[in-house]
Amino acid sequence: MPRFEPHPQRRPAVVAGASSGIGAATALALASAGHPVALGARRLDRLAELAESITSGGGEAIALALDVADDDSVREFAAQAATRIGPAEVLVCCAGDLDAHLVHELSPAEFLGEVQVHLVGVHRLVSAIVPGMIARRRGDVVFISSDVVRTPRPRMGSYVAAKNAVEGMARAMQMELEGSGVRASVVRPGPTMTGMGMDWDGPTVQAVIDDWSRWGLARHPYFLRPSDVAAAVLTVVSAPRGAHLTLVELEPEAPLADAQERQPSAPPADGAPS
Repeated sequence: MPRFEPHPQRRPAVVAGASSGIGAATALALASAGHPVALGARRLDRLAELAESITSGGGEAIALALDVADDDSVREFAAQAATRIGPAEVLVCCAGDLDAHLVHELSPAEFLGEVQVHLVGVHRLVSAIVPGMIARRRGDVVFISSDVVRTPRPRMGSYVAAKNAVEGMARAMQMELEGSGVRASVVRPGPTMTGMGMDWDGPTVQAVIDDWSRWGLARHPYFLRPSDVAAAVLTVVSAPRGAHLTLVELEPEAPLADAQERQPSAPPADGAPS
């Protein structure tokens, strides 16, 4: 019979980018499921508020400063999390932001800045936390990707490049970790109502919407909620041993169409032009 190390009931979880959006919702979902959570982000005040909300509701959470673009910050974050809530059983990589620029208008430094956060920052977390998971022969690493990997969106070139690279790294890790007891998974959401892009000015928002419409990327106005993505993450890490959800895709469901809109048009009568 195959043997798998069972998951403990209490699984210390580390969430990078937990100050808002998908990261905050994921931390809430994990805490609600009974797991202690280490919240990491640069905005420590927001993390403290979230940690207080979780603990006042009976959960367990700590707020720790984290800048995924800084080696020392990541190492210190990982060490403090392990000391205070225990060695990580779950790592969720959500940190990131989004600018709306044409690729050729980005300076190399600006392009590198996004790649540093969305790709290199993810690797910093992996290198700090995954070796311990391998030593314990169990763990879940969840990479929050984006449907821009499947369908690129204009004005997001550096983000598109970084998310493609993250998924490539995740697929390589899935092969490298096979048989180690550590599962690497990708959660790939479509448009989600998060803090990313909320500071764009009016002309930038309009330019993005116009381009999305031009390329058929805005079929309806509904966006996913962060809690929708968080539910997918919880499902991934809650899968029983012996099962591995390697890629989960989420897209916002379209609002119900009017019955008349859904009625197929009648075929043309014989001889009539189609």
